Order: sequence, then C-alpha cells, then structure tokens
Amino acid sequence: MTTDGAQSADAATVWVLGDQLTRCVGPLSDHHGRVLLIEATAFARRLPYHPHKLAAVFSAMRHFRDELRADGYDVSYRQAETFADGLAAHFEEYPDDHLRVMRPATHGTADRLRSLVADAGGSVSVVENETFLCSPEQFDEFAGDSTPKHESFYRFMRRETGYLMDDGDPVGGEWNYDDQNRETPPDDWTPPEPPTFDHDDVTADVLSWVHEVFAGGYEDAPYGGDWADPGPFEWPVTREQARRALDAFVADRLPEFGPYQDAMREAEWAMHHSLLSVAINLGLLTPREVIERVLAEHEARDLPLNSVEGFVRQLLGWREFVRHVYRREMPELAEANQLDEREPLPEFYWTGETDMACVSDVVDGVRERGYSHHIERLMILSNFALVYGVEPAALNRWFHAAYVDAYHWVTTPNVVEMGMYGADAFATKPYAASANYIDGMSDYCSGCPYYKTKTTGDGACPFNALYWDFLDRNEDELRSNHRMGLMYSHVDDKDADELEAIRERAAEVRAMAERGDL
Repeated sequence: MTTDGAQSADAATVWVLGDQLTRCVGPLSDHHGRVLLIEATAFARRLPYHPHKLAAVFSAMRHFRDELRADGYDVSYRQAETFADGLAAHFEEYPDDHLRVMRPATHGTADRLRSLVADAGGSVSVVENETFLCSPEQFDEFAGDSTPKHESFYRFMRRETGYLMDDGDPVGGEWNYDDQNRETPPDDWTPPEPPTFDHDDVTADVLSWVHEVFAGGYEDAPYGGDWADPGPFEWPVTREQARRALDAFVADRLPEFGPYQDAMREAEWAMHHSLLSVAINLGLLTPREVIERVLAEHEARDLPLNSVEGFVRQLLGWREFVRHVYRREMPELAEANQLDEREPLPEFYWTGETDMACVSDVVDGVRERGYSHHIERLMILSNFALVYGVEPAALNRWFHAAYVDAYHWVTTPNVVEMGMYGADAFATKPYAASANYIDGMSDYCSGCPYYKTKTTGDGACPFNALYWDFLDRNEDELRSNHRMGLMYSHVDDKDADELEAIRERAAEVRAMAERGDL
C-alpha cells in the first residue's frame, strides 16, 4: 500500500526526482541510506523537448548519482523506458522497500507516483517539497479562499523571512523599485560574458545519447520546420558548477541587473540576467542560499538596491507565487482560455523563419540554447501569440518543450495567464503591446524590414495591426477593465475606415503566417 506516514531518516529509500537534485534540503539532508533515481525515456518523449533541456536533466541526474556514490551512498540508478519499469526493477531487487520522495510540483504527479509504487508492490511517503521557500500550508493560511495579489504575497514573504527588512520596514523605505528597472543601455554598453563550463565525459556522453535516442523530437516537431544543430551546451549540471554560476552572477552581473532587466539587445542574449533558473529548477541551488548570497554581497559591497531588490522579488516573490497559483488553480488553469483564442501556433515559433527581427532573433536564441530572458518571453513571444490569437494551451506546450528551465508548474501560470490572459486568478490585464513598446525597450526595430511606425499597408509591422485588432475584437471583455482605459481611448480615436483597414491587415498577417512568409 501507499502511505504518507513518517519514517526514520535511513529506514526508507529516498527517491530523488530529476528536478530535486539536492542534499541541502529535503529527505537527503538527513539520510545516509539507499537512494533511487530513475531515468524514464518515455517521459522524456511526452513533448518534443529541446535537446539541451534533456541533456541538462539527464546529465545532472548522472552527476548527482556519481557524487552520492563517491560519498558512500548506495544508489539504485535505473535507466528504463518508463517509471513503472524502473520501479518494477527496483522492487524486484529490493522487495517491500519503502520510498520517500518530495512532493512533485507538477499537478497530479504525486498521485501518479503513489499508484506506480503500489502497482510495483512497494510503498511510498510523499513529504514536503523543500526546494521552495513557502509551504502550501503557509500560502493557504495567508491567501484564504482567494488568490492574493503578487505584491501583497511578496511583502508577506519579506516579513516572514526578514529579507531586505529593517526593524519591520523595507530596507530603503520602499518595497519595490521596479520603476528604476526599465532603463535601456547606452550605445557603448557591453555586458559581462556569461559563465562557461568545461563539461566532462558524462555530459558529452549524455549529449550524444540525447541526439541518438531522441532524434525526431524538437528537431522534427510536427508543428513545423527542420532543426539546426543547437549551439554549445552552456548550463551547469553539478552543484559545483551551479555555485560557480552563482559566483559569476553576484560578482559580474548583479550590480547592473536592476536597471537593464527589462531591456532587449539583438546581440546580447544574456544581458545582466542571473542565468540561474536551470540550476535552481533542477535543485542544484536552493532559492534560500541564492537569496542569502545576494543579500550578503549587497551588505559587503553596497550594491544598488534596485538590482538587489529586483532579483529578490523574482525569486522570493514571483517564483513562489506562481508555484502556488498553479497548485491551487490546476487542472482548470492548463486549459483556461477566457478570451476564446483559437489560432494555431505559427510555425516560426519552431523554425525562427520570419522577417520580424525581434521574433526571429528570440526564437533563434531558443533554438540555439533553449533560453531567452523573461521580457523576451513575455513581451515578444507571448505578446505576439496574444495579439495574434493563439490558443493559450498551444503556446504553453511550446514553452514547456522549448526552454531548458521550463516545467509545467513554471510555464502554465506564466504563459496561460500572465502571457496569454487566459485566466483571471492573478492577471489584472493582458500584456498586449505594439511595436512602440518593443522599439522603446530594444534595438530590434532599427534593423527590421517592417516599419515600426506603420499599422497598415505594405511593410507595416505585424505587431501594430494585430495589437489594435486584439483590442477591437475583445472589446466586450476588456473595455470595462480599469487598466485598459487609456488603450480604449486610443481605439475610440480611430474611425470606422481605419478600424476596417486594421482588421484587413491583421487578417493578411495571419494569412502570411499560415503560408510561412511573414
């Protein structure tokens, strides 16, 4: 049978999932007995995942196995087609074994694991997932029956942890310095180089194995396009590498992270972003140690408060917040579509083949390394899909497959609700924007064959007509939103002929996208 009952630290086998690779917290923090890890290739075929995403997970798992064995742990490492096969092999060798596993963040997975273990003849305790800072009980007690605003939750977490607090008040006198984090870099600005890692034979073998075993995945996705070989693998896969990535961020990138965190530059994929999400989401770093390292650097070097607070807000506030929104709003959130958007995802999300400079550059970066930073995700990729009218679940599947740091609990609230306004648990408005926003925050428009100032006619930027068409066709749902008043005042300035021309241009853009010549 299955159970969630308590077990002594070494009386059970700790089952470590591929995104829980830590001894800092959770069952392995006080365990010295047997450890189980399962590589399930069928699970890795559920979506056409980016090869670097698969390589990051499997290489990190194998390195974790080797580190545990080097430290004297008895590691049962199963490479199987399915989790059921891996569990069957484990319980055949260790009959009646009892497993302990941290609760997975993905909806329904804990119940699925209980069922698989029971079918294999064993038992399992599902314990608290300590790779997060806020427990379900803590969040639910704070939130009650309704979803709180992110800002109120963030302030709650600041008070609970004491981070950036001074005798009950926020350090610096303000809770949030977001208004200081929207600058564009000067022309002569150059960011520091991203950290690189000398990957060993384990990672090299995994990369070759992924290419062989999962050929026909991302590269031949049914959504379109051939796949160019990805670039060099650039992600940490061991705790030591993850800690070096953290060192590089606090030393070189953190001081200017704040002012330029929303900026986009065609030639600079990393900007001043931390590049730590892969390591944190694998469990190689804990959010607590990352935040406390940033705060220690702030105290030692008097770093800019807007950079420090902006980063803490992302990790302490937003990451924890969306995890719990996902937990409470699933399964409905995954299929939410309150604007009834039905367009298929354009093929260029997979191929990068579009003349729109911003979309092409960001997609090419995703194809190369499985990554783009958060503003490119929200204001280029999600924004285009929103105004185009893509079904939210379709965009969510693409994000989940395409990004190295993506998991269902990450993408679903960020994409379906935040990016696509598919639900209303926490989003207060749709993040729709025209070329005017993109031009203000990037250098893309200067080299784009489309005209940023044109809405209709030959060469008009597709974002412009799609933006006004989005407001026009969703007027019944959006005009009453108090945050949309200014936008609809501009819609009201357009006469019937102009609106009809916008509708025609939007239809033309969709037809061009369907033909593959946008």
